[in-house]
Amino acid sequence: MKTCILFPGQGAQYSGMGRDLFEASAKVKELFVIASETTNLDTQKLLFEASEEELKETDKTQVAVTLMNLAAATVLEEHGIVPDGCAGFSLGEYSALCIAGIIEVKDLFPLVKMRGEFMEKASRNADTAGGNAGMAAVIGLAYDIAFQSLEQLHRSDVFIANHTSPVQVVLAGTQEGLAAGAEAVKAAGARRVIPLKVSGPFHTPLLQSAQEELEGLLSGITFRDPGKTVYSNVTGGRITSADEAKHLCVQQVTSSVLWVKEEQAIQADGYARYIEAGPGTVLKGLWKAFTDTSECRSAGKMEEIVQISEG
Repeated sequence: MKTCILFPGQGAQYSGMGRDLFEASAKVKELFVIASETTNLDTQKLLFEASEEELKETDKTQVAVTLMNLAAATVLEEHGIVPDGCAGFSLGEYSALCIAGIIEVKDLFPLVKMRGEFMEKASRNADTAGGNAGMAAVIGLAYDIAFQSLEQLHRSDVFIANHTSPVQVVLAGTQEGLAAGAEAVKAAGARRVIPLKVSGPFHTPLLQSAQEELEGLLSGITFRDPGKTVYSNVTGGRITSADEAKHLCVQQVTSSVLWVKEEQAIQADGYARYIEAGPGTVLKGLWKAFTDTSECRSAGKMEEIVQISEG
């Protein structure tokens, strides 16, 4: 069955995630060892015991979510489910790049840890007296209307960071920018504006310094041409080469995540099965909002993976 695996990003994490996968799989235990040794983090303690606040620290979040994503993909493979294509939302794209053979596991964990550190530093530079910079989901409003609403504000501290569904976007910016943006989209007809469990204004020009630091780091890391079909947040389309993948990783830091466009490209490629591998059910929900012609199933727990493998 032609299968596409989707990997969630930052914000999907929760304390205790992955314990059942760890206990069930020797290969997952090996992943934890690699992640710990290459990042100098106690990844068992991080995933199984860390508080919600600690898991929100970007450098730790990026390691934790990436490890959870790969653990789920590993157990899926052990149950005979090998993807033909893969994609990831924001940070989740790095898991997809690894599964597609573009980035090696030994390079992946220190890379996302440093990416997190760069993003955390840039985010704190965007903090103001009003509070920390961050992100908020806008429910019940089309992208074009949300974009026009922000344009009319003439502000340089709030942006559309993610196009998550036909009737949902995510704003990112300073606290003052988010407050102004929330009022603008509510006036335009948004049903709700919900703060997200992230610590910065990701995928906006406010992270320009992080983009520059990441570009320097990536110059020393080997990327390979994809061995599986993999899709880009920046363009919404397929990634065709190692050089393109590296360039898009740099651009992704300050570019909007075009998830709806990416979903369209994925669906057009004719997969018969869609699986969200990692913590939570965010991408499953976004897929349901995108289309009613196919289903995305969650695979973040052993029982879910067993059910999928049994058909």
